[in-house]
Amino acid sequence: MRVEIWSDIACPWCYVGKARFEKALAAFPHRDGVEVVHRSFELDPGRAKDDIQPVLTMLSKKYGMSEAQAQAGEYNLREQAAAEGLDYRAEGRDHGSTFDMHRLLHFAKEQGRQSELLQLFYRANFAEERSVYAGADEFLIELAVEAGLDGEAARKVLADPSAYADAVRADERQAAELGANGVPFFVLDRKYGVSGAQPAEVFERALVQAWGERPPLTVVQGDGAEVCGPDGCAVPQQG
Repeated sequence: MRVEIWSDIACPWCYVGKARFEKALAAFPHRDGVEVVHRSFELDPGRAKDDIQPVLTMLSKKYGMSEAQAQAGEYNLREQAAAEGLDYRAEGRDHGSTFDMHRLLHFAKEQGRQSELLQLFYRANFAEERSVYAGADEFLIELAVEAGLDGEAARKVLADPSAYADAVRADERQAAELGANGVPFFVLDRKYGVSGAQPAEVFERALVQAWGERPPLTVVQGDGAEVCGPDGCAVPQQG
């Protein structure tokens, strides 16, 4: 079974939702049979790389709230994250374009290190003081190396704005086609969708239901096809 997760590194509920989903997956009896694929979704698509501002300023402008209200929301998010064992810096964070990070995540996917790099991006953005936006190329490369990727290869990806850009845009088109207008958005076998950072219990029920409704395997039989089994392989006898 495949679970696809559309998310953005700038999205705090994606950070929390990933932890809740992974908690549910760890308790799922068939977890070894579940493939998890992370898909790109930008909350601010097309945002310029140098367009960086404090999180509180961004929230105030985007949602028409006061900075005091925005700060209260950040404190609430810190509590929600702490309940999942996550660190969350509720003051002093900034906000910017995540496009380069999504491009690096597609590169990491090819190397089998996507989940590791995504978690490091989340940690850096929500729990550390160093910005992943302001002059952050070298920081992103450091994180890529920490995730087990080749630093020079990651540098080449960042240096080429077209590298993996089509893959990011393809993910975002698929999200629109599936009706996802917000993240996190979880899709199980392209049959069930779960929207938002739901409690782990909701993810557990979705996994059980999706697994139980997988169609049975249809085996096509043919004549004269040799197979190997527990007792060995049949050896054709010459006449």
